[in-house]
Amino acid sequence: MESKDKTTDNIHDLTQVESCKVGETLITTHGTKRRIKSRHAQMIAIGGSIGTGLFVGSGQALAIGGPGFLLVAYCLTFLLVYGVVTAVIEIGAYLPVEGASMAYYCGRYVSKSLGFALGWLYFYSFGIITAYEITAASIVINYWPNNVPVAVWITVMLVVIVALNLSPVAVYAETEFRFAGIKVIMLVGLLILSLVLMLGGGPDHDRIGFRYWNNPGATKRYLVSGSCGEFTSFLYVWVFAGFSFYFGPELMIFMTGEMHSPRKNLPTAGRRFFYRLILFYILGAIAIGAICNSNAKDLTSGEGNANASPWVIAIQNASIPILPSIVNAGILTSAWSAGNSYLFMSSRALFSLAVAGDAPKIFTRCTKYGLPIYAVAASSCFCLLAYLNVSSQAGEVFNWFISLTNTAGYTSWAVCCVVFLRFRKSCEAQGVEVPYSSRFQPYAAWVCLPIFIFLLLCNGFTVFYPGRFTASSFLTTYLGIPIFLVLWIGHKLIFNGKEKWIYGPTELDLHTGLREVQESEELQHGGVSGDGGESDNRLVKAMKAIWE
Repeated sequence: MESKDKTTDNIHDLTQVESCKVGETLITTHGTKRRIKSRHAQMIAIGGSIGTGLFVGSGQALAIGGPGFLLVAYCLTFLLVYGVVTAVIEIGAYLPVEGASMAYYCGRYVSKSLGFALGWLYFYSFGIITAYEITAASIVINYWPNNVPVAVWITVMLVVIVALNLSPVAVYAETEFRFAGIKVIMLVGLLILSLVLMLGGGPDHDRIGFRYWNNPGATKRYLVSGSCGEFTSFLYVWVFAGFSFYFGPELMIFMTGEMHSPRKNLPTAGRRFFYRLILFYILGAIAIGAICNSNAKDLTSGEGNANASPWVIAIQNASIPILPSIVNAGILTSAWSAGNSYLFMSSRALFSLAVAGDAPKIFTRCTKYGLPIYAVAASSCFCLLAYLNVSSQAGEVFNWFISLTNTAGYTSWAVCCVVFLRFRKSCEAQGVEVPYSSRFQPYAAWVCLPIFIFLLLCNGFTVFYPGRFTASSFLTTYLGIPIFLVLWIGHKLIFNGKEKWIYGPTELDLHTGLREVQESEELQHGGVSGDGGESDNRLVKAMKAIWE
């Protein structure tokens, strides 16, 4: 077996590939390495969906909609997210190339310009949200009295998150695996605690049951009275619920280019993601509505730490000591983990753009450990935005940056549905078989697409109510939509004026890179397990030389 590095010792250019011959099979590898194991992918996927939105943000939804609307909104959003998950996994499992992202697939299966817009949307949205999560973590720390300036906490968070993303991807994956494990353990503990409190097992032996569904009631009105107020409340909570689920499906696709045996492990991760969403979000919504009064004033305090968490409010009402601090520590690791994941996705979005030719070629270059070093460095610059929160006036500027990302989640999910529908139609037209498909597709995608567009347009719909409209509130709510349209249409008119707006089913390229993916998968199945285990044979030694 021969292996030749055509670049320097430390940097590999994606366009200058390395080739190794194993038997009669020529394997070509690029800059990144497949170091994310099956267990990593499964836990990271669910960990990416368990964040401060469930621990803290759910309290705001409970306060506005009541336990009934909270449960219904989470159930509806869960079903919609399942439609997205099955769609993106079918796409990603077919061709899990390096630099994979939904933007890459969009540019390949729908149109170059739409993929360009989605890719840059991912890059700047994830980068800005990373800064937001760093700020959130520094706020969570203030739950414990201290005199340390917020800039110091921001610096600590920033350094750790950037350092983890500058480490080999195996280090990132193992760290996120442990972060996700902490969140899962804490949430399971909170669900058990909720059951105990409902049955009267707390220190005060108060049998709560579903008392708060009767008083103050299962549903609430918002802004206006009567049935219109109830509809407003429900719609607000439904739109708001999406924030808790954002970018979980996309995160799995970003991992495929660096995942062991992605054709095998990606569908497995998707199925377990589905079951864990049921366990944590549906049961979590039931538990929150049962143990916490929707009229509790701390739910809307805006403190951003454990004081605003419905779980902690219930624990304090039950007079249980120490636990609130433990929950706050879990919320802190959750925010820290989210920042870590968003920086990973921002850097891989830039890497993917460069692979597709929509960003400078330098961002395809990787270290010998498979790290897209320049892409990570560029994405890390967004973390400096967190320092804007040190002063109140600069904090207003930071809020304007955050407003760019308000509509990113529903925009991404709507485009994901479009990409899947074009991909599925093209596979049928070209007679291509896929390794994974869901029996609910393509029907789920057809249902999800118009709903996501509706929810996208309803994001911030309350600004149109009498007496609530201001130019500032309108722009901060909807600014992301025109920016996305400018990126899409502007790129189309300037760079791809002669191309179709959408590729035809027989025009899509479903084969470039497929052979390499299939050969790599076969070799991994032959000697390397989905979790990276090795058997003592020559084939494994050859594969170890390739991957390491």
